[in-house]
Amino acid sequence: MGLILAIETATKLCSVAVGRDGTCLSVRDELSPQLNHAERVNVLVAEVMAEAGATWKDLDAVAVGIGPGSYTGLRIGLSAAKGFCYALDRPIIGIPTLATLVQAARDLHGPFTVPVWPMIDARRMEVFTQRHATDGTTTSDVVPLILDATWAASSEACMVIGDGADKAAGIWSAAPHITHVPDISPSARHVLPLAEQRLRDARFDDLAYLVPAYGKEANVTQPRKRDKPVP
Repeated sequence: MGLILAIETATKLCSVAVGRDGTCLSVRDELSPQLNHAERVNVLVAEVMAEAGATWKDLDAVAVGIGPGSYTGLRIGLSAAKGFCYALDRPIIGIPTLATLVQAARDLHGPFTVPVWPMIDARRMEVFTQRHATDGTTTSDVVPLILDATWAASSEACMVIGDGADKAAGIWSAAPHITHVPDISPSARHVLPLAEQRLRDARFDDLAYLVPAYGKEANVTQPRKRDKPVP
């Protein structure tokens, strides 16, 4: 139905893809521990557009990951997506990054038999997560969660995925009712099927008011005032 440019920068993965009818035509995934997404995202966009043989006027919409995740990464991705939409007069589609993780697991491993908890690393042992039923629908709000043995022991039988889950492999190994599927990442190629359905339904976001879903407020502190020097 339509040609969609997808941008996903909520994590250390800077990912850009272009696809038609939900099928990926070209993708670039770059893992950046330094989070240099600002330097790379537009370069990757140019590469996937060229590889797909697409021109800017061919685009029908731009999809962008809206988090939760890195404050800096989310702002970079959304700013780039909004710039393209304003310049091209195209609609924008915000896709939750946790939904993209669930789509990635389905694309790579097939249907689910247990609920899925996609997890995005929020530093230390904290993650952003949300329960998804076996059909992929959300059944809870997005929450910041501290991963520990107590949570694992009280959890139902489920699957955990994402870089947040990957850092807690020791916890999952002691919880046989929890299936940990490693190395599931929110590549923009998995944004495309979700965005295609939104395009078909003409469910677009407000370009002016779409903002990232950070997961929690930024921890910003004021610098401590220095004592005035004694004259």
